[in-house]
Amino acid sequence: MPELPEIHALAADLDAHLTGRTVNRLDILAVAALKTYDPPISALAGQVVRAVTRRGKFLDISVGEIHLVMHLARAGWIRWRAGSPAPRGRGGRGPLAARLVLDDGAGIDITEAGTKKSLGIFVVGDPADVPGIARLGPDPLSVQFAKETFLGILAAAGRSQIKGVLRNQAIIAGIGNAYSDEILHAAKMSPFKPASMSVEEASRLFAAMQTTLRTAISRSNGLAAAELKREKKSAMQVHGRQGQACPVCGDTVLQVSFADSALQYCPTCQTGGKPLADRALSRLLK
Repeated sequence: MPELPEIHALAADLDAHLTGRTVNRLDILAVAALKTYDPPISALAGQVVRAVTRRGKFLDISVGEIHLVMHLARAGWIRWRAGSPAPRGRGGRGPLAARLVLDDGAGIDITEAGTKKSLGIFVVGDPADVPGIARLGPDPLSVQFAKETFLGILAAAGRSQIKGVLRNQAIIAGIGNAYSDEILHAAKMSPFKPASMSVEEASRLFAAMQTTLRTAISRSNGLAAAELKREKKSAMQVHGRQGQACPVCGDTVLQVSFADSALQYCPTCQTGGKPLADRALSRLLK
């Protein structure tokens, strides 16, 4: 799933391609992906793109006075297309979910792989009309997100596990499964640690969050959309590296599985050498 650094880079790349250009039409091939009906998608035709920005893990394309907002979910992606589109297949078949076509035929293709479809496309007058955006917590890279802000968030979360707090979009916007793993590894902290922690620990976690996200953005700057997934995967320290050596200490990266996701961590760096209970694995061994 693309998270804050990838969406930031996608927004910058698309802003360079789209801003100042006129939209011809928006084609929706996967009908379920379109979550709104007013304004209609036809209202985008003839309007000029003003900017492409990021709101948490949402992409916001300002087209005239309308906003084309997208949430790429687990398997969605966007590809810039410099030329006219090839003839499209039947709606609902293949990964192509939608296509934004500019007046010269160029544009973007919005795709979603896999069978579990959760891509969201919204055409709204105000981004706040998108429920997910309306519920977003503060952006961790905004100038308003000071260490004191973060300390207050952790105090309010109480005994909640810190992994879930970092991933909760209503608490902090933009961090998902991958970067929460990376932040906790950088902070040398267990994903199951309660959010209510000492000021020293919270300060260390705040610094790890800022460094991890800003470093990822720096690596992604200037990359085209097609290169972002590979860059994200190559830079991970523990996420997606189950069974491999931790690049910091050399211990084996372990995994805890859940119903629809998994986390990875280094026991030496994060849990005092103790493996965390993996309930999914325990059930298989019974």
